[in-house]
Amino acid sequence: MKQESKIRRRKTRQVMVGNVPVGGNAPISVQSMTNTETTDTVATVEQINRLVDAGADIVRVSVPSMNAASAFGVIRKEVSVPLVADIHFDYKIALKVASLGADCLRINPGNIGNQNRVKEVISSAKHNDIPIRIGVNAGSLGKDLLRKYKEPSAKAMVESAMRNIDMLDSEDFQNFKVSMKSSEIFMAVQAYRTIADQIDQPLHLGITEAGGLRSGTVKSAVGLGLLLMEGIGDTIRVSLAADPVEEVRVGFDLLKSLHLRSKGINLIACPSCSRQNFDVIGMVNELEQRIEDITTPLDVAVIGCIVNGPGEAKEVDIGLTGASPNNLIYASGKPHHKVSNEEMLNDLEKMIRDRVSEKEQFQEQLIVKSSADS
Repeated sequence: MKQESKIRRRKTRQVMVGNVPVGGNAPISVQSMTNTETTDTVATVEQINRLVDAGADIVRVSVPSMNAASAFGVIRKEVSVPLVADIHFDYKIALKVASLGADCLRINPGNIGNQNRVKEVISSAKHNDIPIRIGVNAGSLGKDLLRKYKEPSAKAMVESAMRNIDMLDSEDFQNFKVSMKSSEIFMAVQAYRTIADQIDQPLHLGITEAGGLRSGTVKSAVGLGLLLMEGIGDTIRVSLAADPVEEVRVGFDLLKSLHLRSKGINLIACPSCSRQNFDVIGMVNELEQRIEDITTPLDVAVIGCIVNGPGEAKEVDIGLTGASPNNLIYASGKPHHKVSNEEMLNDLEKMIRDRVSEKEQFQEQLIVKSSADS
């Protein structure tokens, strides 16, 4: 079951968002964005820490005012994860957060103001050695583009992006990445495909305003999945009208399904039917809650009967197969022990945690050996 991704990723430049590389040969990073009031630094720091615990590589924070910029400086000192400052309209906010430790500036040069103001932002980014993300959104295209194209479209988004890129090029600034977001899947996918052929900077993927937890996950999986399968995309944000922690979880699940990241438990579970020997759905829901803190990669299968159970269990690290009178737990592809319905959840969790501990210890030994050899 363990396979390497066969996806050939688009070759790009690499930018550094704090200590996280984006583009080049770097792993595709997973982002989310806080939805607290930025001026409420306690709540914002708490949410960022929850996102980090869920595995977020990068966190974006909205900075709509000078007061929020000051709060951003406080937040920056309280967390270790790279922070992207999301800024619109007021270039002075960008200058302030750049000096307060922002790891990236998310701007739309077209709404920052005239070229002189854009020059100041670029100069600040150069001085602080931080990248800029050009964020194009179908919902906020310039009026002239809407007049030209009659309505939001992939062509209008690409033209907007290229105008912004020209502003950066004119200042000899190449330390940037680009996003082309729309809530309409076909529009977003076409815009990303087009821009991917025109620039070599990293691309930040997202289907913006995708919807609630269920519908937004589906739309994001379709849109981002199409692009990722084509090798397009260097960092992703799943936009959900839900707890931002869910964005991170869905992001990693999406990348895991394409063998592009291997963080945490890869849980394989049957949808259940009348052949099941235990409550598969209840079991899986409870197990997911118990093991959501685990970040070490591990393949686990939970199958309710013996039709597909043994075959799946033999291909994963830990597998549970429903059987009568007792269920069977597999380890490393081999039958390990029988277990009753009452004991199976605790047994399975213990075996998972034991295997995770073994893998972590092995990795630590490799690191120690590598250090000694060097």
